[in-house]
Amino acid sequence: MNKVTNIVIAGLGGQGVLKASDILADAAFRAGFDVKKSELHGMSQRGGSVSSDVRFGAQVWSPMVPAGEADVLVVLEETQVEINRGVLRPGGALIGPDLIGPNVLKTRKSLNVALLGALSALLEIPQEHWDAAIHANLETKLHTLNEQAFALGRAAAAQRPTAA
Repeated sequence: MNKVTNIVIAGLGGQGVLKASDILADAAFRAGFDVKKSELHGMSQRGGSVSSDVRFGAQVWSPMVPAGEADVLVVLEETQVEINRGVLRPGGALIGPDLIGPNVLKTRKSLNVALLGALSALLEIPQEHWDAAIHANLETKLHTLNEQAFALGRAAAAQRPTAA
């Protein structure tokens, strides 16, 4: 695979944007890809906008996703959809928080991992690498909850197509 896959994850400080990008980068690395990641914190400590770019492929030179070139935009907070939409390429996929109903997850703190589950349906990264990345990046006591959230997100993506 010579193509570089460009993913942007966006949301507000405290929603787990950076943790989600860590898990994604870890899963892609475990699948054998060259991976680069960058973060924009902004006013994250005060609930401000946060975004993280993850790029992976056979060889990746830059960690930054150029404007208008993201294959997928994953957004954890509805107010951040329009703010970040410009990073998507024409025909790119948008995975928003509305994909997961408000009462579906045991805790909304696992929304980031649920949306990674939805993202996983679009990527060629085997399930075992996602599982290993979740385990490596989260405390043991959170594994089962987040595995369930991931599965819910993947199932939701299978039932509803994502579109920009």
